[in-house]
Amino acid sequence: METPDTATEASEEAPAPTGIAAQDWATASTDPHYRAAVVDLLGALAYGELAAFERLAEDAKLAPTLGDKAALAKMASAEFHHFEQLTDRLTAVEESPTAAMEPFAKALDDFHRQTAPSDWLEGLVKAYVGDSIASDFYREIAARLDADTRSLVLSVLDDTGHGNFAVEKVRAAIEADPRVGGRLALWARRLMGEALSQAQRVVADRDALSTMLVGGVADGFDLAEVGRMFSRITEAHTKRMAALGLAA
Repeated sequence: METPDTATEASEEAPAPTGIAAQDWATASTDPHYRAAVVDLLGALAYGELAAFERLAEDAKLAPTLGDKAALAKMASAEFHHFEQLTDRLTAVEESPTAAMEPFAKALDDFHRQTAPSDWLEGLVKAYVGDSIASDFYREIAARLDADTRSLVLSVLDDTGHGNFAVEKVRAAIEADPRVGGRLALWARRLMGEALSQAQRVVADRDALSTMLVGGVADGFDLAEVGRMFSRITEAHTKRMAALGLAA
């Protein structure tokens, strides 16, 4: 989940597609290693969207006003639509959505269990910071995907409105009580560490995805680029913290 300005920056800086990124799914998927990597990616994304839907629905129960509750319910609906797009795609390429999601369920469930928010504001920061880190990670991978898969991935990473909503509510809370800022800044730093660790564990556990990242089936990646990728993700996190009015 991200704010519109970061999406614009990413599109302006994206290099012209080469290799697999210049192919369509029909051509690229003839490589079984690439196909396996894409199935893993779509499975991870689909379970992430399902988890986001469930979490937003739960967060709505903590909303202080009826308007806030309705806003979160609308965002939850958008996340579920993204989930449906991904599972429909898996079905269309003759893959089981459940089987594709299963390898990622425990890691994502563990992450959400370890970072359960204690109140409404922590829930907003988690959705904005945690989901944005995941979106940045998937956008980096998307640049190396075939054109058809890339289009789908970028579509489901579209901001559902939660980014601007979270910024507005968190900044208002800090303005009303500056002491809130310190607590939320610590919380956001914890989320950053947990989210990056989870992303690294997921990739390490899945051979196809790790091969994609270090330059096997994906065009243009190497170990040095992986390091630069995580640096870019960290830099984007710092900018989002500033948008929230929090120290990184």
